[in-house]
Amino acid sequence: MGNGPHRTAKTFLSPQEWALCGVTMLWGATFLVVRLCMQESGPFWFVGLRFSAATVSMLLCALPILRGITRKELLGGTILGIVIFCGFSLQTMGLVEISAAKSAFITAFYVPLVPIFELILVRHIPRLAAWIGMALAFPGVLLLTGIENLSGGFGSGSGLTVLCAVAFALEIVLTGMIVPGTNPRRIVCIELAVTALLGFFCMPLVGEKPSPFSWLVFAGACGMGMLTAFIQSVIAWAQKTVSPTRATIIYTGEPIWAGLFGYLAGERLPVTAILGCCLVITGILISTQKKT
Repeated sequence: MGNGPHRTAKTFLSPQEWALCGVTMLWGATFLVVRLCMQESGPFWFVGLRFSAATVSMLLCALPILRGITRKELLGGTILGIVIFCGFSLQTMGLVEISAAKSAFITAFYVPLVPIFELILVRHIPRLAAWIGMALAFPGVLLLTGIENLSGGFGSGSGLTVLCAVAFALEIVLTGMIVPGTNPRRIVCIELAVTALLGFFCMPLVGEKPSPFSWLVFAGACGMGMLTAFIQSVIAWAQKTVSPTRATIIYTGEPIWAGLFGYLAGERLPVTAILGCCLVITGILISTQKKT
């Protein structure tokens, strides 16, 4: 224990930050799995199944501590659950139409948006680098989306994924506001359960019915559910000490992993989309530079 300060001084990342690095790699792999499952399942049905499995997985680990739940944790978990539902539902619906790699890079547009939400919600004024990053990332998203999809508006898979990026940016800032001073496992249990319930609730609203049984969807939902429970737990634990902006810097690795997994699965992007990817990544890195 006495070597702790010396070890911290020499370590580039804290344990919490290394954990978030692992999260980005796991996230990158999930795009392809969801894309495959969308070939046999409706988006809301899959979201409901995925987060139901995540809730059960989390309850098996956290059930004894739920008795001490506070009003702040209940309200905070509910708010995060609503935001997470919006993000994952929009992303899942988008993956019905676009590739995993394309979805991942468009989703990465949330990174330059985080400083804007910090300004609005916590009165944290973004530096000039954040605005430069936005100026680069936005045309990058347009190139990645493809000119032929722009006329489709937000009804297209690309447009839905842009909205998903907005939801994820909001989630990062809200997590940094809500989690400190709470028990992360209680927060995660509530947010996962809320997301699952909203997924099933929205099915009749859009005329979606449960999909016929499929081992791919069943295994995907269960596997993704357990992985989601783990990822959300890590995020809630890590963001008790890691700021939203610092966490966002780490999350920039997500589209790179997703693109790699998509490439290994045979997905290819046109030259204009690759240029858009480069602009998005450049904007992301510049927008988070020299911020703590």
